[in-house]
Amino acid sequence: MKVSVVIPAYNEAARIGPVVRAALRYADEVIVVDDGSADGTAQEARDAGARVVRQDNAGYIAAVKRGFGEARGEIVVTMDADGEHRAEDIPRLVTPILADEADLVLGERPHITRPSERFLNWLTRFRVRVRDSGTGFRALRRDLAVRLQLEGRCICGVSVLEPVTLGARIVEVPIELTRVEKPRRIAWYHLVQLLYVLKWLA
Repeated sequence: MKVSVVIPAYNEAARIGPVVRAALRYADEVIVVDDGSADGTAQEARDAGARVVRQDNAGYIAAVKRGFGEARGEIVVTMDADGEHRAEDIPRLVTPILADEADLVLGERPHITRPSERFLNWLTRFRVRVRDSGTGFRALRRDLAVRLQLEGRCICGVSVLEPVTLGARIVEVPIELTRVEKPRRIAWYHLVQLLYVLKWLA
């Protein structure tokens, strides 16, 4: 089964090149969805070997869904553009799918820093027994990916609640993160995301 890696990116010109080159070692293609960047993100991604598609700052979820639609592989892996995820973990994410043990595999982070995200995870566990529903590093079958609506302001909760409603088998595998220096703003959008999580729990 071929593997496509989808990387949503916004103003990541300084980081995207190494991320793409590392991912290409473990995938048949890398698709960078440039979400209206004002820097050289798109060109740096192309130079590193990615196929780049652009959209007008429509947001992370729209970028992920665009990448799902563009992917040619039977397995789609999503990862962040900032270098926090380690490409060498891609084989561990896709293995349960190749073994027909899962339809969606979550890269379980060693720690979740934001209390609001931990709260959304706690709510999600009333329906799906996973620890990290908001991870950006995950693998899933493309035929599942293209069916997802992923309503909300982020993927927290909905990225597992919707798939399990569609009958998906979900597993987690532990991953390590590479420390990346970047600003950590208060995630006010988690207040809105709470409504979408509650919708799937109702």
